[in-house]
Amino acid sequence: MKQVFVAGHNGMVGTAIVRQLQKQGGCKVVTRSRRELDLLNQQAVLEFFKDNKIEQVYLAAAKVGGIVANNTYPADFIYENLMIQCNVIHAAFKAGVKELLFLGSSCIYPKLAEQPMKETALLTGTLEPTNEPYAIAKIAGIKLCESYNRQFGVDYRSVMPTNLYGPHDNFHPENSHVIPALLRRFHEAKLKNDSKVVAWGSGKPMREFLYVDDMAAASIHVMNLDRETYGANTEPMLSHINVGTGLDCTIRNLVETIAKVTGYRGDIEFDDTKPDGAPRKLMNVDRLTSLGWTYTYTLEDGLKEAYKWFLENQDTFRK
Repeated sequence: MKQVFVAGHNGMVGTAIVRQLQKQGGCKVVTRSRRELDLLNQQAVLEFFKDNKIEQVYLAAAKVGGIVANNTYPADFIYENLMIQCNVIHAAFKAGVKELLFLGSSCIYPKLAEQPMKETALLTGTLEPTNEPYAIAKIAGIKLCESYNRQFGVDYRSVMPTNLYGPHDNFHPENSHVIPALLRRFHEAKLKNDSKVVAWGSGKPMREFLYVDDMAAASIHVMNLDRETYGANTEPMLSHINVGTGLDCTIRNLVETIAKVTGYRGDIEFDDTKPDGAPRKLMNVDRLTSLGWTYTYTLEDGLKEAYKWFLENQDTFRK
């Protein structure tokens, strides 16, 4: 039975990948907590791969956060992500692992990239300043996989997800992304009977969102494509694949849908003195679609699942 290591199995994406792999069967899922294996420790990672006969790796471990966290801790974001990626990818190679999937982020693309963003947009312009350190680390991860493929003939692939949400997301009131932050805010406003919730910005920007179980399914699909199929229709073969729905919505629509899902019945006000960010961020998913995968969760259905998980686990969140 194939030994599959999921790095970052306690995170939102990692837990979803573990669920999907266990559901499908046919492999033994290997995991290690941060206490058991510090991915920032090169020697420890090398020894882990040396001691375990790992055949396949999903590299979902990363330091992640929203705009506030990225602005506050830029050194942490670039250093920790670079170290995790370098340690795991190099140790996997040294141990003879032939198959690895690296999970990146849509922030790798230029701030003013043509929409929807194609894989070929990588390194064609200036990055969004607020998360540039994180984005540079993720770009380095793509290029690390690409370089090992070119030099050593291994098959290390990369997937670039759009904005993700779902079970095991970070619902911290300051360091979370937009969907968990809004779910918590509207839930608490409902409990306090607040007459109004204020959302940042004009509500006009367009964003794309993908439920995390769909991301996990796409990751496993891409990992298991045969080498010829994975490289089909690309010349030269692109080393990364966009993962998303190919659909976007306005922030206003997102906010109103979250209010509906949480049962909040008060007013919603948009504070247009706050920054909007990029007017649109949408992934071109033509390549992934051509390889036989598409999403299953609509935005509203995914939000219902995410809110259900939040309600079941809210007592464990940091205040």
